[in-house]
Amino acid sequence: MTDVAILGVGMHPWGKWGRNFVDYGVAAAQAALADAGMEWRDIQFVSGADTIRNGYPGYVSGATFAQALGWQGAPVASSYAACASGATALNAARAQILAGLCDVALVVGADTTPKGFLAPTAGERRDDPDWLRFRLLGATNPAYFGLYARRRMELYGATPGDFARVKVKNARHGLTNPNARYRKEVTEDDVLGSPVVADPLHLLEICATSDGGAAVVIASTDFAKSRGTKAPARIAAISTVTPTYPNTVIEMPNFATDSSAGVKPPETTFRDSIAAKAYDEAGLGPDDLDVAEVYDLSTALELDWYENIGLCKAGEAEKLLNDGDTTLGGRIPVNTSGGLACFGEAVPAQALAQVCELTWQLRGEAGERQAEGAKVGLTINQGLFGHGSSVIVIR
Repeated sequence: MTDVAILGVGMHPWGKWGRNFVDYGVAAAQAALADAGMEWRDIQFVSGADTIRNGYPGYVSGATFAQALGWQGAPVASSYAACASGATALNAARAQILAGLCDVALVVGADTTPKGFLAPTAGERRDDPDWLRFRLLGATNPAYFGLYARRRMELYGATPGDFARVKVKNARHGLTNPNARYRKEVTEDDVLGSPVVADPLHLLEICATSDGGAAVVIASTDFAKSRGTKAPARIAAISTVTPTYPNTVIEMPNFATDSSAGVKPPETTFRDSIAAKAYDEAGLGPDDLDVAEVYDLSTALELDWYENIGLCKAGEAEKLLNDGDTTLGGRIPVNTSGGLACFGEAVPAQALAQVCELTWQLRGEAGERQAEGAKVGLTINQGLFGHGSSVIVIR
């Protein structure tokens, strides 16, 4: 048995609040503790997801959050894996529990972001690919999103209208989510009428940078039973895989791929392998899913993820969307939270926020955005430099 129980989840709403990231993490942690019916002093391990934009405390987030909550002696760990940081921190806590080193742990991620595009930290680093892509190419994140969208149009005949309809769907899903930053319905014309940022993607199709926090309290199944917790949501698998050589599909922040001249590409691409590892560990497959939270940095990327997690074959994502399969009431609702389209990026908190949403869905506590009868859910995202991130939650 590798399952661990989710006793509590909590978030600080996303926005541009202009406060220290620690405030958001503490608020999320306190909400998760309250949801679990636990006191802070009862936590036996703290796992923090790091933020690189908030000074030294951001690099030691586990201890930073522990200090802010009040030193109580718990061991800590801090994890940085860019947008996969939350899943990596969650995996560190899960490992402690499965190893029998603790019974219950708190995982926290929070961020305060600058205005505009995310950029590398300051300094001259001529051997840093992330630094180089900005200095040599001026390639911000949306530049990559636009290239991915163009690739999808070329390979599968996707249209700007298809991309716009992803935003329309997610905006509708996030409309009643109290933690979402953007809570407004939009039309396809609204999306296509917004300014072009990275052709063919418009302003409303690219996620913002946001402040926010998320936290999860997890425990061994025996500990959950000892507290009288009946049928909790459980983490059945976590995938944090890296690419397999040669990786022939471009990934941020690189601007060249591995060559396949001497070595054949792997049978499974990096993005396909992320969910595949989670499915294998959980003993489940795409047909078992009731709901999914995917990493919609852009509307076009959401369509890619449909295929990467096995909801459909390559080139069929547009049909899945346009047939209504991924909207609430459809076969497999995707981004019931509203996704990054409604939240924006608070990097260390993103993967944890996805787990929060799945937990609420599987408990039947998602209100107007509830996916009926949800029992199995999957999260998917990735971080710079080949960090996979997928979590399967079951009940």
